[in-house]
Amino acid sequence: MRRRLAQAFAVAAFAAVAVTLSGSPAGAHGFSSTVYADLTSPEQGHVRAVLGLEYDLLVVSAADAGHDDPLFRQGTAAFEARDPAGQAAALQAHAASVTKYVTERFRVTADGQACTPAQDGGFGIEQRDGVPYTLLTLDYRCPAAESHEVAATLFGDAEGYVRDTKTILTYHLDLTSGSAALDARQPSFSTHQAWTQRFWEFFRLGAEHLLTGLDHILFLLALIAGSRRLREIVLAATTFTLAHSVTFVLAALGLVHVPAEIIEPLIALSIAVVAAWPLWRMWRRGSPAGELGDDGRFSLDRAGWIRLGVVFCFGLAHGLGFASALGIDAAWSWTLLWSLLVFNLGIETVQLAIIALVFPLLALLRRRSPAAPRWTTGAIAAAVSVVGLTWFVQRVAGG
Repeated sequence: MRRRLAQAFAVAAFAAVAVTLSGSPAGAHGFSSTVYADLTSPEQGHVRAVLGLEYDLLVVSAADAGHDDPLFRQGTAAFEARDPAGQAAALQAHAASVTKYVTERFRVTADGQACTPAQDGGFGIEQRDGVPYTLLTLDYRCPAAESHEVAATLFGDAEGYVRDTKTILTYHLDLTSGSAALDARQPSFSTHQAWTQRFWEFFRLGAEHLLTGLDHILFLLALIAGSRRLREIVLAATTFTLAHSVTFVLAALGLVHVPAEIIEPLIALSIAVVAAWPLWRMWRRGSPAGELGDDGRFSLDRAGWIRLGVVFCFGLAHGLGFASALGIDAAWSWTLLWSLLVFNLGIETVQLAIIALVFPLLALLRRRSPAAPRWTTGAIAAAVSVVGLTWFVQRVAGG
């Protein structure tokens, strides 16, 4: 049994490492970007926008759009040196190119009439999601109006640097406040937008976040591989849900904030540990971690309860990762709480859909061959565990 398990682990490990090293990013969402924008209206006819934009992406996009090679050279050198002061200085030295790029792609209108933008202050640099972000404040002068519209097309797919850029907005405009999620399919919103449309935007954002976040999918597959019955899978998934909902709320209240440099490696480690759990049981007992099925009985042994505790603890870390995706990192982000719940609902819908799809397939394999659960569980667990460990090393090393 141990020899077969070692063979399965070796084959799965080779495949997982090949896939990981051939292009899977060390981060969860390395090929996409998120823009953060907070809009307020200090007075009538005045809209103030504070933007958070990924620094290195802003440098290459603005330099390319403005044919400003010195910006690219100076900005890239500061990025590689991990020098925040140098990064801000590079942007300031080429402020015309940077602000032109941004204002042409982040537009505010008042009842259909364009507002005039102007930069307010210099550039700031902060760490978000483990990478430097540029802080840029723009003042828009607008005609008197009852509603405002915002359109965001920053870092479009056509530029060729990233795909599927999301813009997360929070706003206090026109005697109302709320949040919105913009992307290529929905590039604009109005302060008079129906609540059902905003609901759908954040529901879709949550669903896409899970589907495009390979680390979260692998964590879910690890839960499925280590569960013996459908009810046990649902209990593990529910435990994970409760855990990341807790940190969602705590982050929104500003009661907890953990740097991405800690969260991202911890998420990767959680994938490896949860995936290795059934391998450890198979090694110790010389039998599968448990047979797939639903015999109508539900019970957990001591190891099962320990596993749930581990899942809950790691779910707390995943919750901080989800909160980061919505820009929830400031105290009392009340305007995002409603969006947070809808975002979470999108995540859970996809999570349950994956369980409903994968579990019956594994159960079907079991009926066809008594040995199928052992090989299937071993292969999935080994591959996911190796990928998790590889990501953990890459993220700790800053890769």
